[in-house]
Amino acid sequence: MNLRRTLLKTVAAAATMAAIAPAVWAADNYPSRPIKLIVPFGAGGSTDIVARLLADKMGPILGQAVVIENKGGAGGSIGAAEIAKSAPDGYTIGMATVSTHGSNPAIMSKLPYDARKDFAPITNVMAVPSVFVVHPSVPANTMQEFIALAKKEPGKYSFASPGTGSLGHANIENFMNLAGIELLHVPYKGAGQALNDALGGQVNAMTDNLSSSLTNIKAGKLRPLAVLGLKRAEVLPDVPTYTELGFPEMGDGGWFGLVAPAGTPKPIIDKLNAAAHQVMQDPDFQKKQKEIAGEGMGNSPEEFAKQIDAAIERYTAVAKRANIRID
Repeated sequence: MNLRRTLLKTVAAAATMAAIAPAVWAADNYPSRPIKLIVPFGAGGSTDIVARLLADKMGPILGQAVVIENKGGAGGSIGAAEIAKSAPDGYTIGMATVSTHGSNPAIMSKLPYDARKDFAPITNVMAVPSVFVVHPSVPANTMQEFIALAKKEPGKYSFASPGTGSLGHANIENFMNLAGIELLHVPYKGAGQALNDALGGQVNAMTDNLSSSLTNIKAGKLRPLAVLGLKRAEVLPDVPTYTELGFPEMGDGGWFGLVAPAGTPKPIIDKLNAAAHQVMQDPDFQKKQKEIAGEGMGNSPEEFAKQIDAAIERYTAVAKRANIRID
């Protein structure tokens, strides 16, 4: 009987080792060819900027090129779905954002991926605040003054968004609900078009990533009234956060992280996490991060998974309050 138990244990141990061995071997030899990094938004945007900064530094660390592939459309859901359905071998990874892994799952009923189940989080990389801006023609120099104007004439002032159900739309809907104001929503097909009309004064306000709006703010073409972030942006020290203005329910701003398809072996996830963290300690990366008003967010896969959960829960509450749903 003891011999039989010993044999069974030996067979079970061998089976376990056989299951683990391919993953360990894959990690030991990983990467042996270039890695594709899918950016679920177009070239030139904040997600793309962060991805390229990361890819340029990760490639030499890993000993293989990290090649950017932009797959924009549908608020990032097309590219995110492409990441999710890729082979879980570490050779296709992607960028996750508060849009793809926060507002989209909360708002889009037919999302082609499950933000929690279809991905293996690697690490959050960087937080980049968004900023609420108005055209200089709007007679408000502070958010308090803008709220007073909007309350005096409900529906008079308009705001641009990259599209119905987008993160920009959800954030301002949340703000309107919290501040008790009514603005006219003008949806566009992308952040670029929305920004152009905000600059031209065709719409009165918008919220955008600070990295995308900073040049126009410095040039006086847009006036910043509030920052959505963990703290005030160093590049806009006089502009308060929503929390300082009394709206902590607005959250803590946007972030950009790395994910892989679900099922990617943990040794590979760990190797990618270590490489990304090494990049985040690089002085040149930190300098460029500061130039786009970014803040380092490196963490463990488990911690990043919790941040994704929190984003989904926050925007699910926002979508319910504002009755935002895309079928």
